[in-house]
Amino acid sequence: MNNLNIKTSRRSSIKKMGMALIGAFGLGMTNKAIAKESKPKKEVLDSPKNEQDIPLFSGAVRHGNTLYIAGKGAHFEGDIKAHTDHVLKELQKELERNGSSMEQVLKVNVYLHDLEDYKGMNEVYRGRFGKNPPVRTTVATYGGVPGKSLVEMDCIAAIDE
Repeated sequence: MNNLNIKTSRRSSIKKMGMALIGAFGLGMTNKAIAKESKPKKEVLDSPKNEQDIPLFSGAVRHGNTLYIAGKGAHFEGDIKAHTDHVLKELQKELERNGSSMEQVLKVNVYLHDLEDYKGMNEVYRGRFGKNPPVRTTVATYGGVPGKSLVEMDCIAAIDE
């Protein structure tokens, strides 16, 4: 055995003995227990009304100080500006109901029925998230947005504790 292997083996043995002493005398938790205890848990904020009714997806999920809001659409007759305004108001309601705000949004995904609506959507979108808007991805969906909405948006936001 060369010197490097002897040193590595000695360090490993010392670490094992130290952890055994800590555990034996109750001086603390193992690293694994500490990590498990401090790890945030996923909290589904929208739950099914009936125990047997298992939803397809959750409307909002909290994980630690982060809030994930599912896509919101506008399912009524109207133009892109009316649909965009409605969707942004729905996002705002969901954010505020769950302890966040438009100013705390970190990321938005925008799904357009038609890329020709990009300019109209932007006219309504601009300024809705405060002076420091979130990062954003905008795409036109093949086949349209579900439910005949001209636009759908989802977002990720921070939550203050």
